[in-house]
Amino acid sequence: MTLMLYTFPSCTSCRKARRWLAEYQIDYVERNILTQPLNAQEIKEILMMTENGTDDIISRRSQIYQELALDWNELTLEQLIKLIERYPSLLRRPILMDDKRLQIGFNEVEIRRFLPRHIRVLELQRATAATER
Repeated sequence: MTLMLYTFPSCTSCRKARRWLAEYQIDYVERNILTQPLNAQEIKEILMMTENGTDDIISRRSQIYQELALDWNELTLEQLIKLIERYPSLLRRPILMDDKRLQIGFNEVEIRRFLPRHIRVLELQRATAATER
């Protein structure tokens, strides 16, 4: 599966992720989720890869989250998915995803998991050599 980068145009963390991927020459497909919102199946696929379910993907700091003022614990999964489809700004971003890995938000340490194995091996060898000096 191709690495997918789900973004918002004005998102600083999304720009950081884009720059990092370019720096390491990692191919990806970018999708602006404001102009091309995720459908229910795509949201479910992301949720299946999370560790903490909706807690991992919902941006509690987003304006729409505050405006809706819902009791989020009372929503069914289907209700939540419909809200995300309607209000994509409820999602934390960026979302990076391939067939094995998922990262929500930009974290410079965690994003390294998307590096090809041969690059990770080279970097580990360099780091080991540097500490042996």
